[in-house]
Amino acid sequence: MSPLRTPAFRTTAAALFSVLALTLSACGSSDSADKPQAEGEAKNNLMAIITPSPDNPFFKAEGDAARQKAESLGYRTSVASHGDDPNKQSELIDAAISRKAAAIILDNAGADASIGAVQKATDAGIPVFLIDREINKTGVAKAQIVSNNSQGAQIAAQEFVKAMKEKGNYVELTGKESDTNAGVRSKGFADVISQYPDMKRVAQQTANWDQQEAFRKMETIIQRNPDIQGVIAGNDTMALGVVAALKSARKSDVVVVGFDGSPDAVAQIKAGNMAATALQPAALGAERAVVQADQYIKTGKTGQPEKQSIDCVLVTKENADRIKNFAEIS
Repeated sequence: MSPLRTPAFRTTAAALFSVLALTLSACGSSDSADKPQAEGEAKNNLMAIITPSPDNPFFKAEGDAARQKAESLGYRTSVASHGDDPNKQSELIDAAISRKAAAIILDNAGADASIGAVQKATDAGIPVFLIDREINKTGVAKAQIVSNNSQGAQIAAQEFVKAMKEKGNYVELTGKESDTNAGVRSKGFADVISQYPDMKRVAQQTANWDQQEAFRKMETIIQRNPDIQGVIAGNDTMALGVVAALKSARKSDVVVVGFDGSPDAVAQIKAGNMAATALQPAALGAERAVVQADQYIKTGKTGQPEKQSIDCVLVTKENADRIKNFAEIS
């Protein structure tokens, strides 16, 4: 009889095969999805961060802050921009879903246009944490963390009225109509300025948060309304376009107030070309979203209400030296 057929050989071979199988099993994939999941441990430690264009320093600041905070908590990150395009945003959320992200941190591309994309991620089991901009629906995102735009607009408008000595012709530039923040800020401005009968708004136009568009719109407004004493803008990017247009028109005595607290606006305040801005704490909001995402991943709860707001800080020449990268430093 061949030794390969003996009972002793078959018994020995079976034993060797069992040992080999156990060895291969122990040396398999190190992917956490292949291991028993410990309580409170995420299957995937990827945190997807999606914002508008980082060409705007505000969005770059919040994206950087979210990434740094997530990585400090042990997550891998992917940072991408939708450029305010809802279709691009949908593609990026699809990619996060396909990669089985643990959470999505999103500064969205429209209050109505983003509802479906957020719902899609939620339905796929991926929690979404909104920063900076709300959507027009509750119960879909796990958190909506935004600056207190009404409060910020009111403190900016109060400083605007003060700088104009409570009288004069003024212009307002507003942001994107699809962005809830644009309407909230405009109303906040009006709530304050309307209390002063000698303040007269001679023009109101949207410049869609864009500096070049604000420059062009302001050039036209100046031609039609040469006698203006002030301009209040829904964000600093537009305010910077206004400053450039006023300089081109050789107007140096017009009060300009913005909103955001961007480094460039702070520099213009120090130089005397802007009177004030309302600082949005971009980094703080992004960091809070990441911390709450981490809490939700580990416990299934954030410990916070869905709607959350952070007060803005008035920036003038008096405190401009304490403002750095969308934060007030001590």
